Amino acid sequence: MSEVRPVLVSVPEEAYAAGLADVEGVEPVVWDVRGPHERGAELRLVVPPYMGAPPPRERLDELPGLEVVQLLTAGYETVLDRVPQQVTLCNGAGIHDASTAELALALILASCRDLPEHVRAQSRATWAAPRVSGALADSRVLVVGYGRIGRAIVRRLLPFEVEVTVVASRSRGGDELVDLVHGIEELPSLAAATDVLVVIVPLTEATRGLVDASLLARLPDGALVVNVARGPVVDTDALVAECGSGRLRAALDVTDPEPLPRDHPLWTIPGVLITPHVGGATTAMAPRAVALLRRQVEALRDGRPLDNVVKPAVH
Repeated sequence: MSEVRPVLVSVPEEAYAAGLADVEGVEPVVWDVRGPHERGAELRLVVPPYMGAPPPRERLDELPGLEVVQLLTAGYETVLDRVPQQVTLCNGAGIHDASTAELALALILASCRDLPEHVRAQSRATWAAPRVSGALADSRVLVVGYGRIGRAIVRRLLPFEVEVTVVASRSRGGDELVDLVHGIEELPSLAAATDVLVVIVPLTEATRGLVDASLLARLPDGALVVNVARGPVVDTDALVAECGSGRLRAALDVTDPEPLPRDHPLWTIPGVLITPHVGGATTAMAPRAVALLRRQVEALRDGRPLDNVVKPAVH
């Protein structure tokens, strides 16, 4: 009887290989998907690096046995056209729920309590005169995008004594967190009664420019726009105009363009807080990534359906 060969999978770091080392029937190898791999013909699942450019299409084309590309990111729009049609693409949904939700809340709190101003005063060793700042409590928060990360954000917001409304691509009944999920067509009317707008939708043709000049104009004076989705979901020029006038504020983990050029006006507009797309980059990522990878390689080994399929294989 011939010996059954283990499922060969590549991961970008030793830590992930160690996390898969005890999975029976699976052999992990470390590969960054840049140069050729000496065992490329045997690879069945490839995990590209979390940071940096998407995997080169020509490199994936060199892997005749490749069945799955498993991302460590929730977003996948930059990878879709690089994955061969006969290969399944899975995203990292679930890996970044906690991390991104934490950052969304941190951005909201930092903006409400004017923390950037206090940090700048500290750098000057200046004890600023006390003043009354905003508060998250009693705010009306509208979360646009009610997938896994959206729910994680809402779960963290509710203890802060806020009124939370959520919007998804279509209306539906609520859950244990909200009474109702509003449809995207209701967004303009809901924006008019919003103090904090949190954007956490995937970037698609339907969501590109979703937060445009018209929607921003509907927000009340002093409202805060928080983007932890993708930069192009928000019209940058319109946001610059609204924030530059002092009417709105913004807290952005993502921008368009990205990275933001040094001379871009967003850097210096008062009331704008920027972090460099670090929503998922915390110590909470690795254990959740390993848990997902273990489920995926076991499913591939056993011939079971994969989780998080965003592009099925076409044979």
